[in-house]
Amino acid sequence: MKVLCPVINHCISISECEKLLIDFRKFRPYQRKDIYENKKFTHVDESGLPKMVDVSGKAVTLRTAKAQAVIDVGDEILGHIKNEELVTKKGPVFQTAIIAGVLGAKRTAELIPFCHPVGLDDCQVKIHVKQKKIIVDAQAVVQAKTGVEMEALTAASIAALTIYDMCKALSHDITIENIRLMEKTGGKKDCKRK
Repeated sequence: MKVLCPVINHCISISECEKLLIDFRKFRPYQRKDIYENKKFTHVDESGLPKMVDVSGKAVTLRTAKAQAVIDVGDEILGHIKNEELVTKKGPVFQTAIIAGVLGAKRTAELIPFCHPVGLDDCQVKIHVKQKKIIVDAQAVVQAKTGVEMEALTAASIAALTIYDMCKALSHDITIENIRLMEKTGGKKDCKRK
């Protein structure tokens, strides 16, 4: 099984990714090129300085990405959910988080320095409860030269943070446990997390 490794931003085996993560914590990538073979950080130039990736030579393709955030709000807050919505004094939590997630996805390039601004063709955020946890699923779609992984991850993150913000008056024992890319298509390599 292959996963999207955050160290090199490419799909590789779990064992390869674990090795890179361990090595990355010890050495900067431009100091230990031997451990990365032909892989390199896309946002670091040869001298180790940050840079934006030049996508001018790439073809426009349909790019999709799905991301997920998991929030543990505890039994007390879950007990307030009625008709698949959680309403607090601040308003409907899930509806507000969906709107915030989409707005966040649209502003990703303003938040992440080397993220290319893309005009999203679609962004969907869905929220449900599973096994006593709130699950945020976000999907971003664009016809572009670059992917929308960061937009999907931002949508899931901002929606999760909105849920935290709107529920914190009820409890501060809320944990955003997991924000991760679930799937990406349309680039050099497709990737899907099981």
